[in-house]
This record gives sequence, structure tokens and C-alpha cells, in this order.
Amino acid sequence: MSAIRHLLTINAPPERIYKALTEEEGLQSWWTENAKARPEIGSVAVFDFGARFHNEMKIDELVPPERVVWTCIKGDEEWLATHFTFEITRIPGGSELRFAHTNWREETDFFASCSYNWAYYLSSLKEYCEKGEGRPYDGN
Repeated sequence: MSAIRHLLTINAPPERIYKALTEEEGLQSWWTENAKARPEIGSVAVFDFGARFHNEMKIDELVPPERVVWTCIKGDEEWLATHFTFEITRIPGGSELRFAHTNWREETDFFASCSYNWAYYLSSLKEYCEKGEGRPYDGN
């Protein structure tokens, strides 16, 4: 199985990053303004990107402020049953974020596009956590 992986340093404490990954307001500030989520294991978070992409993620694991794990239960066919893991480690001056989007069946053009888009949105997460303003999908 294939995986998308990214590693980035964020000049913010793990607690701020964890909130941005688990709370609706945080998710709306860096990924998509059309996010609905509750920080509860077993709940389903919904992420809409216009008319083209509608994704539903089951919240599998929450370990404050270190780890968040989701599984895609509804969305693009290539995303179904893929897993999203965010691991946050405190380092001097901030945090290190390890992201993995795993369990892809194959490496397609959509896989490559998603890798690029994850890099973009993780950069948005970094900006949101460091400066208070990200670049979420806003419908345009």
C-alpha cells in the first residue's frame, strides 16, 4: 500500500496544533471553511470542498496533544478506507508534525495531486498555528 508523508516544524506548542486538528474552528481556519467536526472518538467529521469533494472521516484516535487519527468512510473512491495520522512532538521552540495519509491502493495521478494538496494545506496549518491565519479552501 502507498502512503503520502510529510514532516514539518511548526513554531507553536503541540496544544495549539492539536486544537487546530480537532476543533471545528481550527479545521475551518486551515483546511476548509466547510468543516464540521467534534473532538470525540467515534464521531464523524465532514469536510466539503465545493461540489466536487465531500469527505467524511471517522475519528479513530485522539491523544492530546500528541496524536490524531482518522479513517475516510465517505468521499472519493481512492480515499475510502485510507487513514490520516497526525503525530505532534514537542521540540525546542515549537513542535514537529509528522503527517501520513496511508492505505492507498495505488499511486495514481489523484494520489500525486493529493500529495501536493496536503503539502499546501499543511503549510496553511503551519501559518494558522504560527500567525493566526491560514489559507483554507473557501469555495473559490
